[in-house]
Amino acid sequence: MATDIQKLIGTSEEDDDEEMDMDVKEEDDEDEENGGKNIAAQIMAGGGGGMASNNSDNQFQHQQQFQEQVTTPAGGARRSRPLEEKERTKLRERHRRAITARILAGLRRHGNYNLRVRADINDVIAALAREAGWVVLPDGTTFPSRSQGSRPAGGTSAAVTSSSSHLVSQQTPPASLRGVSPGYQTSVEYNTCSMKGVFMPNPSPYDLSASTQPQIPAVVGEGGEQTESNLHIGGSIDIINDKQIVDIPPIPKLPERDFAGTPFIPVYVMLPLGVINMKCELVDPDDLLKQLKVLKSANVDGIMVDCWWGIVEAHTPQEYNWSGYSRLFQMVRELKLKLQVVMSFHECGGNVGDDVCIPLPHWVAEIGRSNPDIFFTDREGRRNPECLSWGIDKERVLRGRTAVEVYFDYMRSFRAEFDECFADGIISMVEVGLGPCGELRYPSCPVKHGWRYPGIGEFQCYDQYLLKSLKKTAETRGHPFWARGPDNAGFYNSQPHETGFFCDGGDYDGYYGRFFLNWYTRILVDHGDRVLSLAKLAFEGTQIAVKLSGIHWWYKTASHAAELTAGFYNPCNRDGYAAIAEMLKKHKAALNFSCSESRMGDQQVDFAEALADPEGLVWQVLNAAWEVGIPIASENALPCHDRVTYNKILDNAKPLNDPDGKHFLSFTHLRLSPLLMERQTFMEFERFIKRMHGKVLEQHAIIF
Repeated sequence: MATDIQKLIGTSEEDDDEEMDMDVKEEDDEDEENGGKNIAAQIMAGGGGGMASNNSDNQFQHQQQFQEQVTTPAGGARRSRPLEEKERTKLRERHRRAITARILAGLRRHGNYNLRVRADINDVIAALAREAGWVVLPDGTTFPSRSQGSRPAGGTSAAVTSSSSHLVSQQTPPASLRGVSPGYQTSVEYNTCSMKGVFMPNPSPYDLSASTQPQIPAVVGEGGEQTESNLHIGGSIDIINDKQIVDIPPIPKLPERDFAGTPFIPVYVMLPLGVINMKCELVDPDDLLKQLKVLKSANVDGIMVDCWWGIVEAHTPQEYNWSGYSRLFQMVRELKLKLQVVMSFHECGGNVGDDVCIPLPHWVAEIGRSNPDIFFTDREGRRNPECLSWGIDKERVLRGRTAVEVYFDYMRSFRAEFDECFADGIISMVEVGLGPCGELRYPSCPVKHGWRYPGIGEFQCYDQYLLKSLKKTAETRGHPFWARGPDNAGFYNSQPHETGFFCDGGDYDGYYGRFFLNWYTRILVDHGDRVLSLAKLAFEGTQIAVKLSGIHWWYKTASHAAELTAGFYNPCNRDGYAAIAEMLKKHKAALNFSCSESRMGDQQVDFAEALADPEGLVWQVLNAAWEVGIPIASENALPCHDRVTYNKILDNAKPLNDPDGKHFLSFTHLRLSPLLMERQTFMEFERFIKRMHGKVLEQHAIIF
């Protein structure tokens, strides 16, 4: 417990002492530096500034005093601080850090802020500002994200993806530049002036470090005087008609893969979660229309939108209200865009990225109050109302209907309401929600129950319906005493080695463990099989898809504990995704995998102990799907606006030197936001679209 508290606070008492000593040392060094400057000033005033005394003895005395002071062991006239004052400073600092730790703990637990371990109050302020729609740069510069006229000087554009990653894309000069500058321009004037055909790429591993690139602002000073910035350009400056022409040699770049001529992959953009309100009305249609026109201008192929069960069938069973979606789909039709729709049978709110709250239908919640076993349940008896338990797929507990019948009636109503969109091909894909967040998995990592990354999660099979299934399976196997969940599988935030079930050589690989995990994953596959068989019937002739989450933490351990609790029976000696791929092939469904942008380096910044391997997981899942010949769609799990992440997606979408020419069916960008519409990030997104489409990138000339 003490260790956990120390981790939560982010520092130990010994670290506090060490850091406080450093703080005290810095203050002493500052005093020392100031003292040294004062002494130097006295020498300059008394010995060499034209005001020196004619008395040579006086001058010698000053020099001798200076030498005595600068040759002391401390390097100067050091002011000694009393020990009591140092101790008081340490106590004040510890008190401040204790308050900060409580703030961080509350934000992590209740506000779902992914703050780094050693975060301070500046990180908290920055996270709150970003949530309010502001852009916060690493140096603390803050400005409204929608304000195009209040950019900070220095050429830095905001592309902050999250409070934890601190990914900032910066404007950097292109490979070749020749322009005309009329006299002097300040850095502010340079960054706000009108530039035609400008393309400022984000830094990436393919580019040289920003610290080695030339500085463009303030090329020439007033009166033709060369400023300090010119010294870093390394090019030539010519003068024509009192104007300076700057010729900068090309900046060397590491090779970047050329996707010209590669297969065409359509790109969709997911709409905000709250685009349709709880009354099934389209929110701010005029602003949305403007944004859709901008997306259309960048050759985006279409949009994806959630069709929320909790909105459409909110009050009465089998009474559906599609009015807001009808208006949205008509808008999309007029713009000649395509549609991907999600049958969202889950709750929105409380998970990572959720900014609105859309519960399950009210009539379902009423049933849940009298029969809470319709929801997934953990070992402690805590219910999770994110979605319905798969134990009631064939139980008539929803006012005479089973859960599968409820899903089918909803999908059939949608097909009848928008039959014209299906006939015209406007709706290109229907993604069927099969669990929490619309993903085919158990809700093993609920934030509302205290889970935090990289916890292993808990099994969710303790409602009466799933326990009845487990009991029946155990009796059929001849071992009725196996009709129970593991009692040594730890808790939500445990690590594998801390449990008897998931540790190396643990019970997960014993006779009981293999029996339980086979049953647990079979329930998951059977649920997908039942719902997809009816979805294929409802949406005949249209591509259906299933979303699969990328649970990559603890992938490098033998048990793959986080995957096991989520229902993916994928330890190191078994392929847990082959059965899912076969089930999808049976229904000709596509796999929408949401981990294609993750990189190993990102996972080892703050959580190196999680033994994550997103790249290994991506490789396994994609190969399991391609092995049986099912199409793969994808979307980013985290916000992405930088070239490095886009390149990672491209590499997965179009594997290099694949003899079979495998590639993604489509890609969906998560999601439409003010940050995506920023000039800099949108230009990078437009470049990504061209490469996904297999087009040749145009070379832009820079004029300033």
